[in-house]
Amino acid sequence: MLILRGLYSPDNRPVALTIGNFDGVHLGHQALLNELRTAAESRALATAVVIFEPHPREFFTPQQAPTRLTSLREKLELFESMHIDRVHVCRFNARFAKMSAVEFISALYQEVCAKFVLIGDDFRFGSGRAGDFSLMEKIGAQQGFDVKSVNTITHGEVRISSTAVRAALFDGNLPVAKSYLGRYYSISGRVEHGNGLGNKLGFPTANIQLKHNRPPLSGIFVVGVHGDGLPPLQGVASLGVRPTVMQAGKAVLEVHIFDFSGQLYNKHLRLDFLHKLRNEEKYPDLETLTRQIALDVEHAKQWFNQHD
Repeated sequence: MLILRGLYSPDNRPVALTIGNFDGVHLGHQALLNELRTAAESRALATAVVIFEPHPREFFTPQQAPTRLTSLREKLELFESMHIDRVHVCRFNARFAKMSAVEFISALYQEVCAKFVLIGDDFRFGSGRAGDFSLMEKIGAQQGFDVKSVNTITHGEVRISSTAVRAALFDGNLPVAKSYLGRYYSISGRVEHGNGLGNKLGFPTANIQLKHNRPPLSGIFVVGVHGDGLPPLQGVASLGVRPTVMQAGKAVLEVHIFDFSGQLYNKHLRLDFLHKLRNEEKYPDLETLTRQIALDVEHAKQWFNQHD
């Protein structure tokens, strides 16, 4: 998969493309990408996805922007797993925000070589969100590229969206989140050095770098652990601000891996969140915390035994 910065192409191969933020790459996104691949194959085109980094709402209103479901790396890995040929990562800054809707569409067919565009009928783009499906369709007819809208994907009566996934994760409802994503929710990152408290308490942990300070869920979880060169592993993870040992601070993700004794620093791990055990709690002392961690490990192992 080719990853490009901005709206340009190193060659003039025509593409079928779609545009969006794709946070979470949930089942609705996956249906769109499958439809894009089908359209591309029928037209002998390559597939391309245009995304924005950061999310426009993070640029305009960072304090009110939604929590991230996926980092850029995670998103790109999911695109690759769906056999997308090319991803254009557009840096969303003040200059990009001033691009008019017509200029944006022009870049798609002149620079990216779009011959087919698949978007939601409620998709808005360009300065002041002035562009819409009708404008894209009108200019497409003038310039010789096809434009098609996609249907909403539902689960029961719920429209599958990044917002719905966030709500399920916030509530700790991992089965519902999985039903929207088509997979377990996961976070991946590089293992970095922590403060060594886990070792002191008898439960060594790997600290996973978080790309964003506001993860969409918190608590104590049963997790599956995956990494290059490692077999599938099992563990229990804590994701939160660690109120027993920290007065205030950013969220930390740490995982105690069962029956593992190896070097993990700087390795890239993916944690699949399988089951929520409990919320974070503040304990009066480290001894009480240690007893609770032992119970969490026991309960996590019991969960794996029941779900073999």
